[in-house]
Amino acid sequence: MESSALVYILLTVVTVLLALCVDNRAYVAGRVRGGRPYGRGAGLCREQARNLVAETAIFCLLTGVSACRIAVGNDYWPYRFNFRLIAQERHVSSELGFNLIVRGMQDLFGYDNYLPIFALFSFVTVLFFMLALHDQGSDYAFSLFLLLTGGYYFNSLNTVRYYLALAMALYAMKYVIRGEYGKFLLWVLAGTAFHKSILLVIPVYLTARWLASAPLRKWHYAAGGMFLLSLVFGQEGYRSLIFRFYGFYENSAFDNGRLSYVNLLKCAAVLALCAICYRRSLRGDLANRFYFFLNLAGFVAFCCGSFIPEVSRVAYYMVISQVFLLPRLIGDMERTWLRRAAYLGVAGAFSVYFVFLLRGMYAVDVRLLPYLNWIFN
Repeated sequence: MESSALVYILLTVVTVLLALCVDNRAYVAGRVRGGRPYGRGAGLCREQARNLVAETAIFCLLTGVSACRIAVGNDYWPYRFNFRLIAQERHVSSELGFNLIVRGMQDLFGYDNYLPIFALFSFVTVLFFMLALHDQGSDYAFSLFLLLTGGYYFNSLNTVRYYLALAMALYAMKYVIRGEYGKFLLWVLAGTAFHKSILLVIPVYLTARWLASAPLRKWHYAAGGMFLLSLVFGQEGYRSLIFRFYGFYENSAFDNGRLSYVNLLKCAAVLALCAICYRRSLRGDLANRFYFFLNLAGFVAFCCGSFIPEVSRVAYYMVISQVFLLPRLIGDMERTWLRRAAYLGVAGAFSVYFVFLLRGMYAVDVRLLPYLNWIFN
């Protein structure tokens, strides 16, 4: 690895250290539950003010690295080319909301002035990631560590529209847990303005919420078994449905049928930890059960969905909930050697994954490294 990889490494270290100053455990349960507790004042206490300062600093660092990039990502220049086409009112495959914003930004800053456009989408994507952590991350520093080392933030420097939709889906999870389905649907519909794949989360998240709140019966397992069989024997039907929306993926380089063994292993390890923590953390906790069923769905997608082009884009909508689930599971453990081993095991596994992620960023189909920015390059 060359020196610019240190930008990502130092960013991860510095932001996680700042996140250690954030203690929002007393507030997350209320934010997930919704409403305002009776008798709470309108102002900020000292702890909340400290949290706000640290979170603002993290947001500025993450946004700065993302917004100031230039020529980073294999789709950076294709996006610039599409920006030109949008300004010329020519056809592009991106969604209407994205096109309108790009056209408006070029009307404001000038034709082919692409840096402010990338900066705007960096700002909004990081904002939704941070709002999601603020509202749902009971162990803020650990959740941020998982978000960064799991690659979700760094991959958002590539595939701009998809990761904005993913960040919005992560933020909208709290509304599903609350049962505020109208707000959830509004945020998902807003996300379709940037990437219509987010529509997938409507049936998946609502099903996970229903399973999380319902006592499981024999017919639930039977229905799950039938669904798995349909993934094995009904692949052509699913593919024809997918290609109605994404016809350009058919027989493309993305339609390769490959399994992601690393992601399969990650999901399997999370599910194993859920089994260990079932009595203490899952049996009576709606949020944990919701995140569990999302990870189970992600495992099924990785395991049985290799026929789906870019299956990781489907599964990430589900497995990104690990950034909330893992800290909650481990935090609920008794303070014994098992809890310490779980912390070290998860942190070590994600750190190793991050190292391999950094090494893979030089690949021609990724190109997140070397990191360049318009300030110094």
